[in-house]
Amino acid sequence: MAILSLPRIEQRLREHRPVVLDTGGFSRQAAVAAILRERDGVTEALFIKRAQRPGDLWSGHMAFPGGHWEPGDADLATTAMRETREEIGLDLERHGRLLGHLDYMNVNPIGTSIDMLIVPFVFAVGDDLPAFRPNHEVAAVLWGSVPDMFHGRSATRRDMHVRGGMHPFPGYDVQNEIVWGLTYRMLHGFFAVLDPDWRIDDD
Repeated sequence: MAILSLPRIEQRLREHRPVVLDTGGFSRQAAVAAILRERDGVTEALFIKRAQRPGDLWSGHMAFPGGHWEPGDADLATTAMRETREEIGLDLERHGRLLGHLDYMNVNPIGTSIDMLIVPFVFAVGDDLPAFRPNHEVAAVLWGSVPDMFHGRSATRRDMHVRGGMHPFPGYDVQNEIVWGLTYRMLHGFFAVLDPDWRIDDD
């Protein structure tokens, strides 16, 4: 069974014992949906390109669909599904299958005092999804090759505007956009679940 096939990914996630943090110790809680599909024998991951919006810490970035927990959410998996439905019109309860979640992440965005918990949940979908309906927060929906990222074939480095200046950051090229920063870290956590010996050279 190929390590990057959906059945193998599901098996590895079932075997994984993720790091779970106490949600009460964080000022904010959030969740994202790492959505996978197989197309022509290749596993792909769905990304959104966030719209340019003043005040958005991740304005214009490539990301997984997701957002903050709200009081009406039963749990953080519900948050990931609700945000996906709101952002791109994809109902994961109807069209997806939850495979598991990755390690809880303690996130402190650059230039803020925010202490945020984020949990990436992994879902599988078929190749017959309804058309996406992005809302005002989303500029585009893109699919990227998981094998190309896992094996470093799409690895890249670009200068990004951070803290008032341009600085080089590593990432993955997905349809001429760059997946970097927090989502890049989430992918590395995912790849380490699939293969404990997985490594990447960011130098």
